[in-house]
Amino acid sequence: SVDRRGFLKVVGTAGAATAAAPISGAVAQAPAQHDHGPAPAPPAQAADRLSGWAFFNPDEAAFVKAAVDTLIPPDPTGPSGAEAGCATYMDRQMAGAFGRGARLYLQGPFAQGTPQQGYQMPLTPAELIRIGIADVNAYAQKTKQKFFKDLAPADRAAVLSEVETNKAEMKNVPGPAWFNMFLQLTMEGYFSDPMYGGNKDKSVWKMIGFPGRSEEHTSELQSHSFISY
Repeated sequence: SVDRRGFLKVVGTAGAATAAAPISGAVAQAPAQHDHGPAPAPPAQAADRLSGWAFFNPDEAAFVKAAVDTLIPPDPTGPSGAEAGCATYMDRQMAGAFGRGARLYLQGPFAQGTPQQGYQMPLTPAELIRIGIADVNAYAQKTKQKFFKDLAPADRAAVLSEVETNKAEMKNVPGPAWFNMFLQLTMEGYFSDPMYGGNKDKSVWKMIGFPGRSEEHTSELQSHSFISY
């Protein structure tokens, strides 16, 4: 029996090296299109802009912070999703090339696909996340008489579980597709390089014992005879 945080530690230790950069790959890619890559953190001289959000409005930001804390709640072992900056990471991804669907084929036709065929919708990732947030909020209001951010942690978990298993009434987007992308982005933000806005202060890397990117340890690498510079 492994609790959620224990599972994250196991997964993170195995995958932190490959999570040094975000992988946002849960969507079908079109061949030979421009890849502008993930949206990096703004430069230091733009630090005053970091107090705001690049994509989410205040209500959406409150939803995202509540949702990532539901997926990765706080405990003594390590930071919660919000504490680790997952909401900031997701905001930058939605405002960047990935959110705009820079590597997606969006010309149609868009037929109902099988689960094995992956992403089959005409929406960009940013559109899917934004519309899904509104749908989940509407469902929470209908069933719990509150916005998602105002629910108790157990009620938030129940709502997200119903969305994931397609039991929630989502008016505009399919619940499982939205949940899977939201979860993917949360996990990326938790384990990725801090330069992308998540994994604040490398707190998650420290939790799982990952030392950081190899270029930060060139002095140690140079001590080995098989490395030459």
